Amino acid sequence: MDFIEHDILDYAINHSDSEPEILQQLNRETHIKVLNPRMLAGDYQGRLLSMISFMIRPKNILEIGTYTGYSALCWLEGLKDDGEIHTIDKNEELQPILKKYLKLDEPNNPIHFHLGNALEIIDQLDKDWDLVFLDADKSNYLNYYEKVIPKMKPGSFIVADNVLWSGKVLDEKANDEDTIALKKFNQHIKEDDRVSEIMLPIRDGITIIRKL
Repeated sequence: MDFIEHDILDYAINHSDSEPEILQQLNRETHIKVLNPRMLAGDYQGRLLSMISFMIRPKNILEIGTYTGYSALCWLEGLKDDGEIHTIDKNEELQPILKKYLKLDEPNNPIHFHLGNALEIIDQLDKDWDLVFLDADKSNYLNYYEKVIPKMKPGSFIVADNVLWSGKVLDEKANDEDTIALKKFNQHIKEDDRVSEIMLPIRDGITIIRKL
């Protein structure tokens, strides 16, 4: 869902970088072969993720929610030469497309894919994270956040996707688990004196969080 008027959004897209060819291919293949392709970040949001990565120049990136690997490739663009991306997902059916585009079988690949429960895997990764991307099950956003914050130094960043949840966060009567969880997460971030934050109405909403 987009919250910006289509004419304005089109103008912004037309005056922004286009996605690289590899991401165009992944975008097409995701829409042809994979269920619920709207979960993919897409070209405009992807260029934002890439720009954030170039601005931060992170060494260690944690991505919670891989899907078909589009956002991981965006983060890769600004990764330091000696950096690593650890991306976690529980959907093993997507591994063929991930191996193809993330080149998981190649030696010295900076992208490391972990299949399984993110809450358990985070504890197993002994890293200080420069950048964390939350894009998995919304009901666990707050749990993921509290897991990673102790492993982050001041000046590091968390980017949380889908924080506006198709506008449902404004619906006082919404009682589904994901909407309730996102409302709680958004309020917690706003009140947490360990961080500063800005929420952007891009696509389904993105919050950029900086640890103080």
